[in-house]
Amino acid sequence: MFFENWFSLVRIAVVGSAAYVILVIYIRIFGKRTLSKMNAFDLIVTVALGSTLATVIVSKDIKLIEGLAALLLLCGLQFIVAFISVRWRAAEKIVKSNPALLFYQGKFLTGAMRRERVTEEEVISAARAQGIADLDEIEAAVLEADGSLSVIKGTPGARSTLPRQNEKPI
Repeated sequence: MFFENWFSLVRIAVVGSAAYVILVIYIRIFGKRTLSKMNAFDLIVTVALGSTLATVIVSKDIKLIEGLAALLLLCGLQFIVAFISVRWRAAEKIVKSNPALLFYQGKFLTGAMRRERVTEEEVISAARAQGIADLDEIEAAVLEADGSLSVIKGTPGARSTLPRQNEKPI
């Protein structure tokens, strides 16, 4: 239960090290975007890479070359989808979501919040996390394409960089 044999530990060390080095090489070849959190597809690839790497390391049933092929497949698919979405607007719309304006000039945009399934408390929590204690300090709160909440401080009398829209995604 706690220890089977030394071979399994050596296997984990050797296979894990080799798979890790190859994954780093793949990421360098395919670019920084491979592990980004820009959209849901990127997140799925990142989680799948981690899961695949862990499986290759601990599973005796998966040969190193099979694991490396699986990692290469995931990196390659991510590269192809990113390549296509940068060049073809229709593919970009399928893969990426748009940011959504949730709070603007002192008002919660309830329709947008309902569509995005975000509560007022979540927006307020994001403001607190950025050191904002008063909602009057906030110009806008935006649910970004990667799922994070951006809270933008406003300056009284300053011109806003945000579009003046009523409950529409920016």
